[in-house]
Amino acid sequence: MLSVDSSQLLKGVLDLAVLAVLNDRDGYGYDVVRRLREAGLQDVGDASVYGTLRRLFKAGALTSYVVPSDEGPHRKYYGLNDVGREMYAASAKTWAAFSATMAALLKEGQS
Repeated sequence: MLSVDSSQLLKGVLDLAVLAVLNDRDGYGYDVVRRLREAGLQDVGDASVYGTLRRLFKAGALTSYVVPSDEGPHRKYYGLNDVGREMYAASAKTWAAFSATMAALLKEGQS
């Protein structure tokens, strides 16, 4: 039986998921990973999220700043800037349309 690999689906929406988490509030790498997993994306990998944060930062969608930590090394926090908020809004709109189309297709397939 052929099934959809959730890791492939995750790759396609990881940028949007990270932007959504950071739209809620700024966060450092592992905090973003933890929040994604708590939201139900248990299969998200640390390296994938860190790579996505670096890529989004390089693309000009995120700001970053360092905060000292009492529990270890300083933490690099990321937050959305205007470009990131625009990217989030556009991606969320695209996702909503895509997911509605898929929901309709799946409903038709169950008839």
